[in-house]
Amino acid sequence: MTPTTYHALWQSLTPLYETGEAQAIVRLLLEDAFGLTMADVLCGGIDSMTSTQKANLDGMMRRLQNAEPIQYVLGQTEFCSRMFHVAQGVLIPRPETELLCQWIESNHQGLSGGSLLDIGTGSGSIAVTLALALPHCSVTAWDISDRALDIARKNAKTLGADITFEHIDALNPPDDQRRWDIIVSNPPYVTLAERDAMHDNVLQYEPDEALFVPDDDPQLFYRAIALYAKKHLHEGGSLYFECSQYHVAQTAELLTSMGFQSIETINDQFGQPRHVRGS
Repeated sequence: MTPTTYHALWQSLTPLYETGEAQAIVRLLLEDAFGLTMADVLCGGIDSMTSTQKANLDGMMRRLQNAEPIQYVLGQTEFCSRMFHVAQGVLIPRPETELLCQWIESNHQGLSGGSLLDIGTGSGSIAVTLALALPHCSVTAWDISDRALDIARKNAKTLGADITFEHIDALNPPDDQRRWDIIVSNPPYVTLAERDAMHDNVLQYEPDEALFVPDDDPQLFYRAIALYAKKHLHEGGSLYFECSQYHVAQTAELLTSMGFQSIETINDQFGQPRHVRGS
């Protein structure tokens, strides 16, 4: 059985995480899964668990010790002040992407009767957030993964967002007559050469197809989506991308070369270039 003192629990994760992160993970597990605050823990809350709760704690700790992300263990994560269901098969939404949603909301708050497309929706975090932030906008979300679409639909239903979900490959979008006011995507952008610098909790559990692009073509998805957007955005419409910090300038240059105007970039909360907009 997993040891059941707070100190022993977080220490069991130190082969994978720094001390502060290991402690934060255990605190989050105890509070979200078992309703125990640190005050409860210090007053013997772990010892007071039922045998069933201790067995559940043991199972969850084993998953964490095998490098499974805490978000998958809990089955949820917070994004833009809402709880989203997540599981293996979708990327865990990152704080950087919250800034992308906030940027779009700020730029289009007055949009009424418009249309928005989220390409590669994953858990649906972007689509759901923007559907609720821009309630007069019609939102559609694409993904190539049926598993991701199932999870995104569940999140939309739980959070009360009206979204049309479609199984469509971003690299082979339909040549139809639809037009959009906003297209947004956080596509795969990590090159295979960058794998060695990534942690096991990402490599072993998060889906490769949502992460990686070939070393010789890091702009693969940006180019395909921009080509689609060039044809299918309304006049004055906007295309938004989340990018690797190493390829923001390259993505901005790509959009310029394709005839997009008013190219803008913004940094993430860590001061790294992260998001690009073209109109």
